[in-house]
Amino acid sequence: MFIVSSLGLAIVFCVITMLGWGSWANTQKLAGKDRWPFPLYYWDYAIGVLVLSVIFLFTFGSVGTAGMGAVDNLTQAASGSIVRALLSGVIFNISNILLVVAIDAVGMSVAFPVGVGLALVIGTVASYVQAPKGSPALLFSGVALVVVAMVLSAISYSKLPRLAGQGWWRGVIFAVIAGCLMGFFYPQLNGSISPDFNTTPIQAGLLTPYTALFFFALGLLVSNFAVNTIFMRTANLSYAQYFRGAPRLHSLGLLGGIIWGLALGFNLLASGVAGPAISYALGQGATLVAAIWGVFIWKEFRAAPKGTMPFVVFMFVGYTLGLTLIGMATL
Repeated sequence: MFIVSSLGLAIVFCVITMLGWGSWANTQKLAGKDRWPFPLYYWDYAIGVLVLSVIFLFTFGSVGTAGMGAVDNLTQAASGSIVRALLSGVIFNISNILLVVAIDAVGMSVAFPVGVGLALVIGTVASYVQAPKGSPALLFSGVALVVVAMVLSAISYSKLPRLAGQGWWRGVIFAVIAGCLMGFFYPQLNGSISPDFNTTPIQAGLLTPYTALFFFALGLLVSNFAVNTIFMRTANLSYAQYFRGAPRLHSLGLLGGIIWGLALGFNLLASGVAGPAISYALGQGATLVAAIWGVFIWKEFRAAPKGTMPFVVFMFVGYTLGLTLIGMATL
């Protein structure tokens, strides 16, 4: 299988993760402009993640002499490892649907900093406890700055004008719940992967990053039949409406899933060098990318009253400094 052996390439992969995780939601925003409900969009997103995982499995996961090939790893994988990877997909699926609800309610520039920022904090701490690597002082100082940026994001959104009775807290609460759940998917997924997979033989029963990604995607899609169906019924949507969707709308969902899945694949490969905690934390710099999209491209703060923008600026500063410290923790 293909592996990452240099810290420089691992950091590049983390940056690609950051860009992918911070940009996939643009496809949902584009679909929403055509009044394509997010539960229908989300089916194509889930399929896109699985398609990407299969491509990875039988290309990069099956070439080279390092580690173990995909087919061999699938045949020796223990049920416990498979269940952990599947469960991580289920956990992520629930959290990500709630995040999309939050995006729909408060926009990318708030949902990502609050929801994904919280996931960064939880996931980084849990991953570091699981596999300590890097400078804890720099790592957790960076995480603390991310927490400050999350708070500033929520404050800035609370200042936006809205209709009477339209509370600002609803979307933020969805983002918080999504973040709490999302923070636990990565440690669960990483626990199914053989430690030091890029330098030592794959341990019996454990997975390579490629097979773990495949089972994660499978768990995401299968759980969607239960989780997303609930959201569809709540919104009075039917599967017939999904199949009547235009090819462009389906392609947006597939593209969103492929972008997100590619980012996760690169992140798992980078974790072999940078360590799971730092790899995940840098990847969740997606919050900064998404906030840039939301503020400067989608103009989500164009109606903000005077005095709001300093909070937005300090949010960007907090995230930038936090991610810089997290990156320095690898040195």
